[in-house]
Order: sequence, then C-alpha cells, then structure tokens
Amino acid sequence: MADNKKQHSALKDFAKAESMVQLAIVLPVACVVGWFLGGLMDRWLHQQWISIVGIFVGAVAGLIQIFRVASGYMRSSD
Repeated sequence: MADNKKQHSALKDFAKAESMVQLAIVLPVACVVGWFLGGLMDRWLHQQWISIVGIFVGAVAGLIQIFRVASGYMRSSD
C-alpha cells in the first residue's frame, strides 16, 4: 500500500513538472506558429504585414493558454 502511495505521489509531481514545462514552451511556440502562418498568408495574398499580425495573434493565444494552465494549477493546489 505504501508503494502505491509513493507511485501516486511521484506521478502527481511529474504532472506538475510537465505543466511547468508547458508554461515555458507555449508562448514561444505560439509566436512561431503565428509567424509561420502569417508568412504563408503573406505569400498567398501578396502582402507584407500579415506575418507581424500573426506573431501578435500567436502571443495572445500563448498568453491565454498560460492563463488557463496557471489557473488550473492554482485551482488544483487548493
């Protein structure tokens, strides 16, 4: 029974560490994806500015995801 509790505790700690890694990775990845998709739209629509908008949209999406993960983490730690 004690082994089962240790395994559960270790798994819970691993899940917390994974969510912290997700917080560190999500914003840069979202910005790069927004930049890439904006660049594709720039080429498709023969424009020069859509990739900049894509970076900002990606940053907003990344911040929203960070807020969701952080609020879920705060809720679960109560």
